[in-house]
Amino acid sequence: MAKLHLHLLSDSTGETLEMIAKAALAQFDDSDIKRHFWPMVRSRQHLDRTIDEFKANPGLVLYTLVNADIREQLEERCRALGIDHADALETITEALEKQLGQAAKGRPGRQHKMDAAYFARVDAIQFTIAHDDGIGWENWEEADIVLAGVSRTSKTPTSIYLANRGFKVANIPLVVESPPPDTLYRLKHPMVVGLTTAPQRLVQIRRNRLLSLNENTETSYVDEERVKNEVAFARRMFADNSWPVIDVTRRSIEETAAAVIRIYQEREGRDVPPAVGPKPI
Repeated sequence: MAKLHLHLLSDSTGETLEMIAKAALAQFDDSDIKRHFWPMVRSRQHLDRTIDEFKANPGLVLYTLVNADIREQLEERCRALGIDHADALETITEALEKQLGQAAKGRPGRQHKMDAAYFARVDAIQFTIAHDDGIGWENWEEADIVLAGVSRTSKTPTSIYLANRGFKVANIPLVVESPPPDTLYRLKHPMVVGLTTAPQRLVQIRRNRLLSLNENTETSYVDEERVKNEVAFARRMFADNSWPVIDVTRRSIEETAAAVIRIYQEREGRDVPPAVGPKPI
């Protein structure tokens, strides 16, 4: 049985990367794959911490990295270590064939899945990764959906989920001290959706985030009164611009994405199946 250490490295949540890797691995039988997951790699320092694991468990590195500098650093380090690597948004089948010592199975019907819808979905994923967290605001007009909300309102994972459904999504964090670019208010094509949540729940999520990063949990970032002001600031912005709002307090990412899709379909005048479970808004 072929064995492989598969390192999945992403500068986002990594959901897209996992999906692509899983789809490619389905073509190989009798293989022992040990996956190592490295999400949110956005700095050289973070990249450096992954290299030791590559040395200890050499195999294949698959990555989705928007930042050209980080990507080049990764490729350079992999070449120096003699470790195979591949951009997961390009073809990865050849790299897996080499590592596993077997040819990809030409299963019936697979070639027909590489249709226009498939490539549109890949394009949506690439766009969404490149427009995370307020990046690339100059291109927001090309988006289908723009998600806006204060920090930790599940904008990024919801964006990635929607991208996997074929929507080009940009998202922007709303910060009281740093108003968003005027472009946000002048968008014609994209649908802007506001994401909000209960302040108490938001404080809890932020505290857990700081704890996971070994950061001081007594900062203004988790001050309840300040968080209430942030949420109120965002809600006023949503109301002033007549943007639809989704409360994510008790919603999973899938439920939030389903609510966004329903609003989008209604905006586009499409037939929408009856809602199941809680109302989307």
